[in-house]
Amino acid sequence: MLTCNKAGGRMVVDAANSNGPFQPVALLHIRDVPPPEQEKLFIQKLRQCCVLFDFVSDPLSDLKWKEVKRAALSEMVEYITHNRNVITEPIYPEVVHMFAVNMFRTLPPSSNPTGAEFDPEEDEPTLEAAWPHLQLVYEFFLRFLESPDFQPNILTYLSA
Repeated sequence: MLTCNKAGGRMVVDAANSNGPFQPVALLHIRDVPPPEQEKLFIQKLRQCCVLFDFVSDPLSDLKWKEVKRAALSEMVEYITHNRNVITEPIYPEVVHMFAVNMFRTLPPSSNPTGAEFDPEEDEPTLEAAWPHLQLVYEFFLRFLESPDFQPNILTYLSA
């Protein structure tokens, strides 16, 4: 089992402590619940995606839970892309929080310890180890902003 430590407002998986209460679960598919319950499940999935995993020190740890998060992100991208009237006011702060938790974080150590400058003509770029999740977070946020249901005035109201 995994434990979850709250660090700076974000949830970070700590696999070293194996007796903790945190156990990610694969939630039902949004399409499999009645419409009145879809918003609640969508918010649960957004909160589930606030868990950060360590992709650097042990990339093979927590594979099941990394897949749960990846699947939830993929499902939410599809859900807001192909459905209308699903972006409701309670979802806005949850989306912003999930995006912030995943994007605004400590960067991993440089992959070039010698400090030599990156030469785009000679050096191959390296993706961050967490890129499979980060790419889906970016994709979800982009689809959220591009959705016909998106109402910028709600975000202004929330930040006031």
